[in-house]
Amino acid sequence: MDASTPGASGPVSVPRRFAALRNRDSRPYLFTSGLSMMADNTEHVITYWVLWQTFHSPALVGFQIISHWLPFLLLSVWTGTLAEKYDCRRLIQAAQGLFMLVSAVWGVLFLTHSLTVWAACILLVLHGTAGSIWGPAEQLMLHDFVERHELPSAVRLNATFQSLGILFGPVVGSALLLWLGPTGGIFVNVLLYLPMTVLMFRTKFTGHTRDAVVEGRPRVGFRDTLRVLRGIRSNHLIIAMIIISGLTAVTIGNALQSSMPAFAARLGAGSSGDLTYGVLLFAMGFGGVVGGFLLEATGVIRPTLRAAVLSTIVFGAAILGFALTANYALAIVALVLAGAGEIASLSITQSVVQLEAPAGERGRTLGVYGMFASGLRTGGGVTLGVLGAAVGVISAVGWFAAVLVVGAFAAWWFAMRRPRRSEVTA
Repeated sequence: MDASTPGASGPVSVPRRFAALRNRDSRPYLFTSGLSMMADNTEHVITYWVLWQTFHSPALVGFQIISHWLPFLLLSVWTGTLAEKYDCRRLIQAAQGLFMLVSAVWGVLFLTHSLTVWAACILLVLHGTAGSIWGPAEQLMLHDFVERHELPSAVRLNATFQSLGILFGPVVGSALLLWLGPTGGIFVNVLLYLPMTVLMFRTKFTGHTRDAVVEGRPRVGFRDTLRVLRGIRSNHLIIAMIIISGLTAVTIGNALQSSMPAFAARLGAGSSGDLTYGVLLFAMGFGGVVGGFLLEATGVIRPTLRAAVLSTIVFGAAILGFALTANYALAIVALVLAGAGEIASLSITQSVVQLEAPAGERGRTLGVYGMFASGLRTGGGVTLGVLGAAVGVISAVGWFAAVLVVGAFAAWWFAMRRPRRSEVTA
């Protein structure tokens, strides 16, 4: 098998541009997925603002990050197993229902002025749990909607539409806070999860149309995670994708957003700091969205080992450039380029894992991928705090970016060390 074409067997069909958007089944899925991701981020804007105004607790701010990503670290393999065995439509509805329940309970607590730290912690954990349930199931649905050779298009466009949700979530959240207040805004946010929930009643796809549902009930736990890892360790390509995504998560994953105020101050934010800060945050999200659509329109990048490594290097190098420059214009350009590199790296690594994963263990393999790609973001705040305290936040981000570039090269070298019977070329 050629590493340039994961999972290739026989002639390779050339996918159409925007194949997933041309597909009448996957098109509404992409839009509703982006809308749900926007609701996710809108909820963060509203609830984080209320929590800070109510408690002024730095510890709670740290817990907000931990609670969002820790469920991915602990539950991803389990939820991947559920996605393998059960109808993914129902799992997605369960996740969306939990999202809606959490938003509604936030609204009740705001309305009755009965919000407590413990109640907030429980809701934050439940919100993160909903995300971990959603992840593997929504990826398996993509595998169901389109033909194998069009799967990279579906993964890339799904990531792009979710990036749109992440980009506009803060805008919508801020608007709802301004117009309706936190109580009215959070109740309106409940409605944003409904389109995907309703769509799951209307689609005929289950996440298993192309693959048989796993028979039996495999045990799920830490040992099962190790078993899945042992099962895929001979596929150096999947392991390389997991290394790249995990390294991204633990280095730059959370570091950039939380450290952006320091960069804004260095770039001259004064009385107009809010504008400077907002533009910096917007720039990287904008780069991700534009980059995703450009990659899909041009078709210049395929899901290969080389493409995954190079896009990760572009991402890390752009962040390193951003950390080194004191010029505002160059900083914006670097962030836009970083956003494009990040979405390319994310979509390529996800596509390769989907294409290479054994059909009977695709959900659990995606679960392991999610455990590293999302779960390791739990430790991102720790690594930033420790290194930031030693060398400064801005320097720490620069070091993280350099480590990511070196790590991408290391993953490339590792993937090329396949057993001779399945020797590959880059």
